[in-house]
Amino acid sequence: MIWAKRAIVSCLVLILSLSPTLPRLGSVPGAAQAAAAGPAIHLEPFLSGLSGPIYLTSARDGSNRLFVVEQAGVIKVVPPGSAVPTVFLDIRGTVLSGGEQGLLGLAFHPQFASNRRFFVDYTRRPDGATVIAEYQASVADPDVAGAAETVLLTIAQPFSNHNGGMIGFGADGFLYIGVGDGGSGNDPGDRAQDLDELLGKILRIDVDNPDPDDPSIPYSSPSTNPFIGVGRAEIFAYGLRNPWRFSFDRLTGDLVAGDVGQSAREEIDLVTIGGNYGWRVREGGTCTNNDPGLCDAPGFTPPLVDYAHSGGRCSVTGGYVYRGTLGSVPAGTYVFGDFCTGEIFQREGAGMSLLLDTGLNISSFGEDEAGEIYVVNLGGTIDRIATGGVGCTFALGSTGKSFPPRARSGRVSVSAPAACTWSAASNASWISLTSGASGAGSGAVRYAVASNADDPNPRTGTLTIAGRTFTVTQAGSPSACRASISPTTKSFSPSGGTGAVAVTIGASCGWTAVSNAGWISITAGSSGTGNGTVSYSAAPGSGIRRGTVTIAGRTFRVVSH
Repeated sequence: MIWAKRAIVSCLVLILSLSPTLPRLGSVPGAAQAAAAGPAIHLEPFLSGLSGPIYLTSARDGSNRLFVVEQAGVIKVVPPGSAVPTVFLDIRGTVLSGGEQGLLGLAFHPQFASNRRFFVDYTRRPDGATVIAEYQASVADPDVAGAAETVLLTIAQPFSNHNGGMIGFGADGFLYIGVGDGGSGNDPGDRAQDLDELLGKILRIDVDNPDPDDPSIPYSSPSTNPFIGVGRAEIFAYGLRNPWRFSFDRLTGDLVAGDVGQSAREEIDLVTIGGNYGWRVREGGTCTNNDPGLCDAPGFTPPLVDYAHSGGRCSVTGGYVYRGTLGSVPAGTYVFGDFCTGEIFQREGAGMSLLLDTGLNISSFGEDEAGEIYVVNLGGTIDRIATGGVGCTFALGSTGKSFPPRARSGRVSVSAPAACTWSAASNASWISLTSGASGAGSGAVRYAVASNADDPNPRTGTLTIAGRTFTVTQAGSPSACRASISPTTKSFSPSGGTGAVAVTIGASCGWTAVSNAGWISITAGSSGTGNGTVSYSAAPGSGIRRGTVTIAGRTFRVVSH
């Protein structure tokens, strides 16, 4: 998705990418040495069978779910330990998809765990405008989004290419938006340098507070944005051609953007407030001759790194600064790639070295909650970057374990070559890791299983260990739904009266209360789950009367005399 033909071998171009801490690319002096020594990483298959995937991210809500964006207009959710994604949101009827257009970006609110808010960037039918919109996850099912849409911002697009598309929240809590220059070639409207245009920019908006001057606008511009009063208030930085993917370094907060070039150079920029990154005057570190008189003008921020279209490279795909715990690459390493060659690089001093030549069309990189990095292939697959060559294979001593209802503990052995790192995570709240959350080479994971004595139903949960799934099953307790009631009897005078009965039973056990006498009525608590109370009334009557109420399978006796 989002590719345009590039001069030089008419290669499809990926819109662009951004990322946190940058690579200082050069010409790639380390590539030959890396190839000779063997790959420094390998790719572990994660998902396949996708349709045009262009992004992967997490909600960072503690659920360890991953979300995959497909260009046509679908977001899929992948529960932890699963390889079967399900549909989270489907807006294909709204999205104009094809070429560089489609559903391009996804960002979860920093308080998503409590407010369920998330945001998307898509190309609108039928006019091709860029839309930034808000949705919410369902209260009933967090793996499904509600259909209600709130449009925050609409940006008209003069051409179909260079739409940008990346959105993400910074540490300041504001939403950052990457917008391309409007398309065609060489920015014919000079929009990237025009502060009255939103095209060719990084925008920053506050989605928690509406515009104070017009409450009908559901966002505001932070007061520290640099061009309030002299240009569009939303602009954070300008002079960009097509920022496709960007990211924030989890440790430093740095915003790094990979800006896809025209026909000569690719660049990576450290994006700072008010910065002018030179397009259309400059492409990378060179003058484009679109405006030759401006090439040496002051005020342009040079790229951290730029590299030439050589060896088939033609479109930078920005990645992430590695902050994971598995040691997939050294901590702090910036990982990025090229869409046209499928090469994955790492920043190395003032240049870059080859980590792996994949042959994939790398539409994006992604990051999970733990900071591990994934490679998104436009052709329909997603892989996780893992340390070492293909010799890093992992095996578990068993694939599962069954337990009785009471609390127990268990152990899983891991077999792996000495240099291969792995991690373990629980995907169920009732299973906790007690040791072995990460390791290198062979080792063991120990875990504890909470009691299920209050539930008659069995349950199943999983651990993800070294990318493998270990399944834990636990039996329910037959005695959990044995109820007791208090009191068990009650006497009334002929004038009748009211009363209540307390029910004590397992928390997940359902029960009912039924009167077996016409003169006894249930007034509240005719059914419930877990502990509860049944309220009843006895009607007035003469003579001696005896009746019963069946409550949670127990008999409550009522006498009137």
